[in-house]
Amino acid sequence: MLASAFILGLLGSLHCVGMCGPIAFMLPVDRSNSFKKVSQISIYHFGRLLAYSIIGLVFGLVGKSFSLFGIQQQLSIVIGILMIVIVLLPQNIIGKYNLTKPLYKGISKVKSSLGKALKKKTADTFLTIGFLNGFLPCGLVYMAVFGSIATGSLLEGSIYMVLFGLGTIPLMTTAIYLGKFLNSTIKQRIQKAIPVFVVVIGLLFILRGLGLGIPYLSPAPVIEMASSAIECH
Repeated sequence: MLASAFILGLLGSLHCVGMCGPIAFMLPVDRSNSFKKVSQISIYHFGRLLAYSIIGLVFGLVGKSFSLFGIQQQLSIVIGILMIVIVLLPQNIIGKYNLTKPLYKGISKVKSSLGKALKKKTADTFLTIGFLNGFLPCGLVYMAVFGSIATGSLLEGSIYMVLFGLGTIPLMTTAIYLGKFLNSTIKQRIQKAIPVFVVVIGLLFILRGLGLGIPYLSPAPVIEMASSAIECH
Protein backbone atom coordinates (compact mmCIF):
# COMPACT_ATOMS: atom_id res chain seq x y z
CA MET A 1 0.00 0.00 0.00
CA LEU A 2 2.87 2.39 0.77
CA ALA A 3 4.44 1.60 -2.62
CA SER A 4 1.22 2.80 -4.27
CA ALA A 5 1.89 6.28 -2.83
CA PHE A 6 5.26 6.52 -4.60
CA ILE A 7 3.84 5.26 -7.92
CA LEU A 8 0.90 7.69 -7.64
CA GLY A 9 3.39 10.54 -7.18
CA LEU A 10 5.58 9.28 -10.03
CA LEU A 11 2.73 8.92 -12.54
CA GLY A 12 0.93 12.00 -11.31
CA SER A 13 4.00 14.23 -11.37
CA LEU A 14 3.09 15.35 -14.91
CA HIS A 15 -0.06 16.83 -13.37
CA CYS A 16 2.17 18.36 -10.67
CA VAL A 17 4.38 19.93 -13.34
CA GLY A 18 1.26 21.44 -14.91
CA MET A 19 -0.03 22.79 -11.59
CA CYS A 20 3.20 23.69 -9.79
CA GLY A 21 5.47 23.94 -12.85
CA PRO A 22 5.30 27.76 -13.00
CA ILE A 23 6.56 27.90 -9.39
CA ALA A 24 9.36 25.44 -10.23
CA PHE A 25 10.33 27.45 -13.35
CA MET A 26 10.42 30.68 -11.31
CA LEU A 27 12.64 29.32 -8.52
CA PRO A 28 15.44 31.88 -8.01
CA VAL A 29 18.17 29.23 -8.32
CA ASP A 30 21.81 30.14 -8.90
CA ARG A 31 22.30 29.05 -12.53
CA SER A 32 26.00 29.98 -12.52
CA ASN A 33 26.93 27.46 -9.81
CA SER A 34 25.85 23.84 -10.43
CA PHE A 35 26.46 22.65 -6.85
CA LYS A 36 24.57 25.58 -5.37
CA LYS A 37 21.72 25.03 -7.83
CA VAL A 38 21.40 21.34 -6.84
CA SER A 39 21.46 22.30 -3.15
CA GLN A 40 18.76 24.93 -3.63
CA ILE A 41 16.51 22.53 -5.57
CA SER A 42 17.05 19.85 -2.90
CA ILE A 43 16.03 22.29 -0.15
CA TYR A 44 12.92 23.21 -2.18
CA HIS A 45 11.93 19.52 -2.43
CA PHE A 46 12.67 19.02 1.27
CA GLY A 47 10.24 21.85 2.04
CA ARG A 48 7.53 20.12 -0.03
CA LEU A 49 8.19 16.79 1.69
CA LEU A 50 8.02 18.48 5.08
CA ALA A 51 4.60 19.93 4.22
CA TYR A 52 3.38 16.56 2.93
CA SER A 53 4.62 14.81 6.09
CA ILE A 54 2.62 17.22 8.27
CA ILE A 55 -0.49 16.71 6.11
CA GLY A 56 -0.01 12.94 6.38
CA LEU A 57 0.45 13.18 10.13
CA VAL A 58 -2.81 15.13 10.55
CA PHE A 59 -4.88 12.86 8.31
CA GLY A 60 -3.16 9.76 9.67
CA LEU A 61 -4.49 10.90 13.06
CA VAL A 62 -7.98 11.12 11.54
CA GLY A 63 -7.58 7.54 10.27
CA LYS A 64 -6.26 6.47 13.68
CA SER A 65 -9.37 7.85 15.38
CA PHE A 66 -11.53 5.72 13.05
CA SER A 67 -9.43 2.62 13.78
CA LEU A 68 -9.90 3.16 17.53
CA PHE A 69 -13.64 2.83 16.92
CA GLY A 70 -12.96 -0.43 15.11
CA ILE A 71 -14.06 0.77 11.67
CA GLN A 72 -10.71 0.99 9.90
CA GLN A 73 -11.64 -1.75 7.42
CA GLN A 74 -14.95 -0.09 6.57
CA LEU A 75 -13.05 3.20 6.20
CA SER A 76 -10.61 1.56 3.76
CA ILE A 77 -13.54 0.34 1.63
CA VAL A 78 -15.25 3.76 1.68
CA ILE A 79 -12.02 5.54 0.71
CA GLY A 80 -11.41 3.06 -2.12
CA ILE A 81 -14.93 3.68 -3.46
CA LEU A 82 -14.48 7.46 -3.14
CA MET A 83 -11.22 7.38 -5.11
CA ILE A 84 -12.87 5.41 -7.93
CA VAL A 85 -16.02 7.58 -7.97
CA ILE A 86 -14.02 10.84 -8.08
CA VAL A 87 -12.03 9.57 -11.06
CA LEU A 88 -15.10 8.32 -12.95
CA LEU A 89 -17.33 11.36 -12.32
CA PRO A 90 -17.30 14.10 -15.01
CA GLN A 91 -15.20 17.14 -14.09
CA ASN A 92 -18.16 19.55 -14.32
CA ILE A 93 -19.98 17.63 -11.55
CA ILE A 94 -16.87 17.60 -9.31
CA GLY A 95 -16.47 21.35 -9.92
CA LYS A 96 -19.90 22.01 -8.41
CA TYR A 97 -18.79 20.42 -5.13
CA ASN A 98 -15.33 21.98 -4.84
CA LEU A 99 -14.31 21.28 -1.23
CA THR A 100 -11.50 23.85 -1.37
CA LYS A 101 -13.90 26.82 -1.68
CA PRO A 102 -14.18 27.27 2.13
CA LEU A 103 -10.37 27.31 2.25
CA TYR A 104 -9.92 30.01 -0.42
CA LYS A 105 -8.94 32.66 2.15
CA GLY A 106 -6.17 30.45 3.53
CA ILE A 107 -5.07 29.41 0.03
CA SER A 108 -4.86 33.05 -1.10
CA LYS A 109 -2.58 33.76 1.88
CA VAL A 110 -0.36 30.83 0.91
CA LYS A 111 -0.17 32.14 -2.69
CA SER A 112 0.61 35.65 -1.46
CA SER A 113 3.41 34.33 0.77
CA LEU A 114 4.73 32.26 -2.17
CA GLY A 115 4.83 35.35 -4.37
CA LYS A 116 6.89 37.21 -1.76
CA ALA A 117 9.25 34.26 -1.24
CA LEU A 118 9.91 33.92 -4.98
CA LYS A 119 11.32 37.47 -5.00
CA LYS A 120 13.90 36.70 -2.30
CA LYS A 121 17.21 34.85 -2.49
CA THR A 122 17.94 34.31 1.19
CA ALA A 123 19.06 30.97 2.66
CA ASP A 124 15.56 29.99 3.79
CA THR A 125 13.80 31.04 0.58
CA PHE A 126 13.79 27.60 -1.07
CA LEU A 127 12.61 25.85 2.09
CA THR A 128 9.77 28.37 2.44
CA ILE A 129 8.73 28.07 -1.22
CA GLY A 130 8.76 24.26 -1.06
CA PHE A 131 6.86 24.20 2.23
CA LEU A 132 4.14 26.59 1.00
CA ASN A 133 4.00 24.76 -2.35
CA GLY A 134 3.09 21.58 -0.48
CA PHE A 135 -0.10 23.17 0.88
CA LEU A 136 -1.49 24.33 -2.47
CA PRO A 137 -4.72 22.52 -3.46
CA CYS A 138 -4.22 19.64 -5.90
CA GLY A 139 -6.45 16.73 -6.95
CA LEU A 140 -3.64 14.20 -6.69
CA VAL A 141 -2.70 15.40 -3.21
CA TYR A 142 -6.33 14.78 -2.22
CA MET A 143 -5.99 11.18 -3.50
CA ALA A 144 -2.82 10.75 -1.44
CA VAL A 145 -4.61 12.24 1.59
CA PHE A 146 -7.31 9.55 1.22
CA GLY A 147 -4.52 6.99 1.29
CA SER A 148 -2.97 8.46 4.44
CA ILE A 149 -6.36 8.34 6.20
CA ALA A 150 -6.81 4.69 5.22
CA THR A 151 -3.47 3.74 6.83
CA GLY A 152 -5.08 4.38 10.23
CA SER A 153 -1.73 5.44 11.67
CA LEU A 154 0.04 8.75 12.32
CA LEU A 155 3.42 7.39 11.24
CA GLU A 156 2.20 5.45 8.20
CA GLY A 157 -0.03 8.35 7.17
CA SER A 158 2.99 10.67 7.24
CA ILE A 159 5.17 8.13 5.40
CA TYR A 160 2.44 7.66 2.77
CA MET A 161 2.43 11.38 1.97
CA VAL A 162 6.25 11.60 1.98
CA LEU A 163 6.48 8.67 -0.47
CA PHE A 164 3.92 10.42 -2.67
CA GLY A 165 6.10 13.54 -2.60
CA LEU A 166 9.24 11.53 -3.39
CA GLY A 167 7.50 10.13 -6.47
CA THR A 168 6.96 13.66 -7.82
CA ILE A 169 10.61 14.71 -7.44
CA PRO A 170 12.20 13.22 -10.63
CA LEU A 171 9.82 14.95 -13.08
CA MET A 172 9.61 18.17 -11.07
CA THR A 173 13.42 18.38 -10.96
CA THR A 174 13.63 17.72 -14.71
CA ALA A 175 11.10 20.51 -15.26
CA ILE A 176 13.26 22.95 -13.27
CA TYR A 177 16.30 22.07 -15.41
CA LEU A 178 14.71 21.68 -18.83
CA GLY A 179 11.40 23.52 -18.69
CA LYS A 180 8.88 22.14 -21.21
CA PHE A 181 10.56 18.87 -22.14
CA LEU A 182 7.68 16.42 -22.85
CA ASN A 183 5.83 16.39 -26.16
CA SER A 184 2.03 16.44 -26.21
CA THR A 185 1.70 12.73 -27.14
CA ILE A 186 3.65 11.54 -24.07
CA LYS A 187 1.73 13.99 -21.87
CA GLN A 188 -1.61 12.63 -23.11
CA ARG A 189 -0.55 9.02 -22.50
CA ILE A 190 0.56 9.76 -18.94
CA GLN A 191 -2.60 11.79 -18.27
CA LYS A 192 -4.69 8.80 -19.41
CA ALA A 193 -2.67 6.44 -17.18
CA ILE A 194 -3.21 8.49 -14.00
CA PRO A 195 -6.99 7.80 -13.60
CA VAL A 196 -6.42 4.10 -14.34
CA PHE A 197 -3.82 3.86 -11.60
CA VAL A 198 -6.02 5.79 -9.13
CA VAL A 199 -8.79 3.23 -9.80
CA VAL A 200 -6.28 0.40 -9.17
CA ILE A 201 -5.28 2.01 -5.84
CA GLY A 202 -8.97 2.38 -4.98
CA LEU A 203 -9.53 -1.32 -5.67
CA LEU A 204 -6.52 -2.19 -3.49
CA PHE A 205 -8.00 -0.20 -0.60
CA ILE A 206 -11.34 -1.99 -1.07
CA LEU A 207 -9.60 -5.39 -1.06
CA ARG A 208 -7.64 -4.38 2.04
CA GLY A 209 -10.86 -3.43 3.81
CA LEU A 210 -12.62 -6.68 2.88
CA GLY A 211 -10.02 -8.68 4.88
CA LEU A 212 -10.09 -11.75 2.63
CA GLY A 213 -7.06 -13.32 4.29
CA ILE A 214 -4.76 -12.74 1.30
CA PRO A 215 -1.25 -11.99 2.68
CA TYR A 216 -0.11 -8.36 2.12
CA LEU A 217 -2.98 -7.63 -0.30
CA SER A 218 -6.06 -8.27 1.87
CA PRO A 219 -4.95 -9.49 5.33
CA ALA A 220 -7.52 -11.00 7.68
CA PRO A 221 -8.75 -8.76 10.53
CA VAL A 222 -6.63 -8.88 13.69
CA ILE A 223 -9.57 -10.33 15.70
CA GLU A 224 -9.99 -13.22 13.22
CA MET A 225 -6.26 -13.92 13.27
CA ALA A 226 -6.24 -13.95 17.06
CA SER A 227 -9.22 -16.34 17.26
CA SER A 228 -7.58 -18.65 14.71
CA ALA A 229 -4.42 -18.71 16.79
CA ILE A 230 -6.45 -19.61 19.93
CA GLU A 231 -8.20 -22.45 18.05
CA CYS A 232 -4.82 -23.84 16.93
CA HIS A 233 -3.67 -23.96 20.55
